[in-house]
Amino acid sequence: MLSCFSDHRSLCRAPTIPFLFLLLFYLFNISISCSDGTCQVLESCSSPTDCGRGLYCGNCPALGKTQPICTRGQATIPTAFIGGLPFNKYSWLVTHNSFSIVDAPPLPGVQRLTFYNQEDTVTNQLLNGVRGLMLDMYDFEADIWLCHSFRGQCFNFTAFQPAINTLKEVESFLSQNPTEIVTIIIEDYVHAPKGLTKLFANARLNKYWFPVSKMPKKGEDWPTVNEMVQANHRLLVFTSVASKEAEEGIAYQWKYMVENEAGDPGVKPGSCPHRKESKPLNSRSASLFLMNYFPTYPVENEACKEHSTPLAEMVGTCYKAAGNVMPNFVAVNYYMRSDGGGVFDDLDRMNGQTLCGCSTIAACQAGAPFGSCKNIAVPNTSPVTNTPGAGSFSGSVQLSSSASTLCYTTHLIVLLCSLPLIMFLL
Repeated sequence: MLSCFSDHRSLCRAPTIPFLFLLLFYLFNISISCSDGTCQVLESCSSPTDCGRGLYCGNCPALGKTQPICTRGQATIPTAFIGGLPFNKYSWLVTHNSFSIVDAPPLPGVQRLTFYNQEDTVTNQLLNGVRGLMLDMYDFEADIWLCHSFRGQCFNFTAFQPAINTLKEVESFLSQNPTEIVTIIIEDYVHAPKGLTKLFANARLNKYWFPVSKMPKKGEDWPTVNEMVQANHRLLVFTSVASKEAEEGIAYQWKYMVENEAGDPGVKPGSCPHRKESKPLNSRSASLFLMNYFPTYPVENEACKEHSTPLAEMVGTCYKAAGNVMPNFVAVNYYMRSDGGGVFDDLDRMNGQTLCGCSTIAACQAGAPFGSCKNIAVPNTSPVTNTPGAGSFSGSVQLSSSASTLCYTTHLIVLLCSLPLIMFLL
């Protein structure tokens, strides 16, 4: 040992060569790690710009996963793979209380006291592949407002904004994306005569309206997505008030769809009870199936945990409860939060199984026999959409600041600290 120190250049050079190779290999790997939009799902990231299209850099502390990874934030549009089937053959992403957005400004001089369910604007939700919006509409201030309230009354501390503002976002999206179909499900507390009729007319949404007269009444298939697009019947609107179907031509929700319980009963493992207003889930007299999956009291930081294994298991539970029928709509809070693939991966699997008999929609082949699947890498790297521009990830789901400076500073420190050792050993 002493001789080694006395003549390190001659006696210790051979043992140090492997160490040097390992050190240089480590530093080389640091330099070639993914970045600048090349990182894929589940790969480590340090900055939002590291991840590829449709992904963001996030983590899930609720599952003990604190290391940021590239996480899906955008849905695959199934019609981009398999088109031309009846509307009720597809599964779509729905945001629960789409308007109840974190950081949405309250009324002037008022402290809002309510729960929040989403993190980005309705426009951003639509750009990210959301195709169903759950909106609570109330009479308020001589207008119709979106409120997250109680007892059928909107208060200034539960109010968000006039409903027409959100509906104009929907109109803008539909006008800019002429092949897309959007569903609006209204929890309806509007009592003003013809209030909803006037609201949708003022938002210029009538031209997209799917008429009630053409909706299947006995569980038959809906028109194909191509037929709906060709007829410009690209907006489906449902109300929770039965009388408005005859009074205003707005479809009564539970006449056309079955639905499981919302809130805590809807997230209980192994159970998928139907909502009391709904027919049993295995009823064949309604051809649409809405699956709710969100707790009674939303907790932003817990959503990533909810959208991991429990959500996938609940899809299977509800599928069986409905008599082996896949949900057409999956409604969630904080839709972008997960531990990697989240609700987006679940929807890909649902559509893959239903549309082509494959494990994921990305394996489907248009025109191929059912069950003829492509070999693909899992997880899928970039969602496929029909929309010309992807949504952004500006909500609080995104890391508040880039860690790239810290990351590369750490690597630089390792390198600088290693240089004297390298020089000494050489």
